[in-house]
Amino acid sequence: MSDEQPTEGRRVGVHPLIVVFGVIFGLWLFITLIIPKSKNTQTHGPGSSPNTQTPLPPIMSSDLVPMFKVTGEVAGMNIITLLVPSASTDSQVIALLQSFQKARLDNSLATILPPTTPEDQLGAFALANIYVFSELEYAGIESAKALNRGAHAPGEFYPSSIPYEVAMEHVRGHYAIDLHNKNAMERASIGFGEDATGVYSKRYQRVF
Repeated sequence: MSDEQPTEGRRVGVHPLIVVFGVIFGLWLFITLIIPKSKNTQTHGPGSSPNTQTPLPPIMSSDLVPMFKVTGEVAGMNIITLLVPSASTDSQVIALLQSFQKARLDNSLATILPPTTPEDQLGAFALANIYVFSELEYAGIESAKALNRGAHAPGEFYPSSIPYEVAMEHVRGHYAIDLHNKNAMERASIGFGEDATGVYSKRYQRVF
């Protein structure tokens, strides 16, 4: 009695289509489970780029603008520091920044804030860095000076200053004006960030 021989031409082992579908399924699992995690990784903080944010509303209601007071000025550095109530929300800070922009465009900003460049041919706010804080201990000129010096200024030269990294994380809002730079005359943000150095605070979000 002889054993049954395999039929000639019959494939032995796993069918190639099964292998192909298995590979496709494996790739799908990789893309679904691995890649989204890398997209959601936080990148804020010193030396990083800001995350992509949900677009902000173009104009916030003027009813949201919080009360504020000027807490510091440095004429030679075109700095103004402001204090808003500690309970101010990000939406209120955005409304405040937008109100400053509107006032600048209709030439009434000098009725709200002290001019930073009163003698400049381009106007009273040709150059300005306006920092908004909600904590009195950080709302003075020391924080603003540290921020204006930049992320890479050697700290040992300024031992009495509030450290840049500390000041940056306490900024609620920032409005920068440079009418001499026609390509980027103004920008504003929740939090604080430097496009030139790629350093951004944890709460950084561009407003305009």
